Amino acid sequence: MKIDNAQLAAFAETLREGSFDLAARKLNVTPSAISQRIKLLEERMGQVLIQRSTPCQATAAGRPLLRYAEELALLESEALSALGVVDAGAGAPSSVRIPMVINADSLDSWFLEVFDDLATSTAITLDLRVEDQDHSLLLLREGTVMAGVSASPKPIQGCRVEALGVMRYLALASPSYVEQHFSAGVNAESLNAAPMLMFNKKDALQQAFLAQLTDAVIKPPTHYLPTTRSFGEAVLRGMAWGMIPEQLAEAQLQAGQLIELAAPRCLDVPLFWHRWRITSSALESLSRLVHKAAGKALRQAQAS
Repeated sequence: MKIDNAQLAAFAETLREGSFDLAARKLNVTPSAISQRIKLLEERMGQVLIQRSTPCQATAAGRPLLRYAEELALLESEALSALGVVDAGAGAPSSVRIPMVINADSLDSWFLEVFDDLATSTAITLDLRVEDQDHSLLLLREGTVMAGVSASPKPIQGCRVEALGVMRYLALASPSYVEQHFSAGVNAESLNAAPMLMFNKKDALQQAFLAQLTDAVIKPPTHYLPTTRSFGEAVLRGMAWGMIPEQLAEAQLQAGQLIELAAPRCLDVPLFWHRWRITSSALESLSRLVHKAAGKALRQAQAS
């Protein structure tokens, strides 16, 4: 059985863009043409491949096909780039698209150096997805991304995993907040009453830090702020305490605008680079840049 290229392109672009309409614009066809191609592909495969939701998602049957489509697109774009073929739409040599996933704290801190290295090159274009470091592997399993940063050292099928280093988080608060909520010390009673800040419902950093301090069940008033900048600003303004990467808090700590709640207690999170196990010069290049940036900013893991 051979897969029709037009049907495969419609399938993959719908999942990349999230809807039939957006995929149609990208491929310069009508939404009905996209729908028809996907319907024919599903009939040929004998299975439903796309969950018609907002956004559209691959079904369990569609995930292996999505990975195949992404691998094919990567190899095709690398071949065109090597041949110096010009993109008719952009008027420039073809670049290699790499979808990857990363957690927000890494994206806003050490990973920025990767942008510096890519700024002078058009050989690679990144399609970045932001997800918590404990949940990013799901996108790799689904075939939605080719690479990503994760806190898990366990490789998934078809991927290799490489250690990047350790990201240290500090429990921080403003001096006025500490005076208001922890004047009698940091203990189970004060921690249970003091407002705490979390990135989102998946964020487990604060609870992991609390487990280091006490065996008591701590359920403080909790705020949720899902951007790195607003998270840091809320802590700085005395709204709550929260776990912040040491790289992002260095200036405020030196200026005395933030202080640690329970120094020298901290939370070290090992980070790992997961990538598809395929031969790709672009993926190799990106991996080298990621390791270079991580090597400069992250702590080295302690030998056990």
